[in-house]
Amino acid sequence: MTTATTATPATAGTTTYWTEIDSPVGRLLLTADPSGSLTSLSVPGQKGGRTVQAGWRADTGPFREAAAQLAAYFAGELREFRLPLRAEGTAFRERVWAALDSVPYGATTTYGEIAARIGASRAAVRAVGGAIGANPLLVVRPCHRVIGADGSLTGYAGGLERKTALLALEGAVPGAAC
Repeated sequence: MTTATTATPATAGTTTYWTEIDSPVGRLLLTADPSGSLTSLSVPGQKGGRTVQAGWRADTGPFREAAAQLAAYFAGELREFRLPLRAEGTAFRERVWAALDSVPYGATTTYGEIAARIGASRAAVRAVGGAIGANPLLVVRPCHRVIGADGSLTGYAGGLERKTALLALEGAVPGAAC
């Protein structure tokens, strides 16, 4: 389970800090706001992932704790991230993302179960999938733990190979290695 803080939307012109760190699933691009809240975690080639923009400030300082927790996670020593997060989206997306935060390490859930957790109708499963696909905080906000109703590993903005590796790390998918 991920512990997240909800914050008000950042104002235009706010400094974005960034850093990159190596991981078993590729180089991770992390961004944060001036308060130190993590605003995104992207992987190379990620669908909808962020890329460094002009005006962003490279600085490892705001990411020391995130880097330490990610290293512990990939070493199999951390099961729950405790980081300040600030992901901005519609009210619907934020409800879906909050539901993702409640999926425990080593467990999986389905898109339909996430829809039910937020009180959405069965017809909203596609919209739930869209919100999960728009998750800007890969790994930390565990969208990789959401699978198809038939148990298949469907959709992951970071690629199914990374999804498989993350689930294998957590012991949720046998036979794959991170």
